[in-house]
Amino acid sequence: MNAATVPLLIPAVQAFRTAHPMTQVEVVGAQQSVIHRALLEGGFDLGLVNHLDGDDLPADFESTELLRGRPLLCLRPDSPLAALSAVTVDDVLDGPEPVIAMRSGYVMHRYAHRLLRGRSPDFSFSTDGAEMGKLMVAEGLGATLLPDFSVIGDPLERRGSITYRPISDDSTEVLLMLQRRRAVSAPRAAQDLYEVFVRRARELGGSLT
Repeated sequence: MNAATVPLLIPAVQAFRTAHPMTQVEVVGAQQSVIHRALLEGGFDLGLVNHLDGDDLPADFESTELLRGRPLLCLRPDSPLAALSAVTVDDVLDGPEPVIAMRSGYVMHRYAHRLLRGRSPDFSFSTDGAEMGKLMVAEGLGATLLPDFSVIGDPLERRGSITYRPISDDSTEVLLMLQRRRAVSAPRAAQDLYEVFVRRARELGGSLT
């Protein structure tokens, strides 16, 4: 799992567990390259990964779009930037919040470099993945750029520990893709889990906004 969202992942796993009570589901957080390697080697049956709209999809995998969202700035409700209806690139670069960046290998790392046009904040942290990024935001260490579907409906957002603001003058879309190896006969349980994810994504309407 390189990317996921609570409103998608948790109901999907719960529904699968109801139908397959004796089947163990292993949820692993990893970078996209690690997921792809494990899929090719048979270590993983399915992978949830982010792609920027317009990216070439890997030919070795069957890719199904589950959710489509927009990047946003995830921050604490008491941040001065939370008083704004939207934030600009200058707000991110020169604002009061240190930037918590995703490490190289994550799509949001590449997005941040594209958005900031190679410029870097004066002081920032880096971390692995959205979950640690959100925890760091909740603890007051800064703000981070994430897809909306990684923030909206998250337990930290529902409890008021984090909030979000859209990025003004940015039309980038982030896609949450479900991937599996091509031309491989999947175990019945893996096929059922695949269908549960697709069905849950349809229930969400393809987005959380």
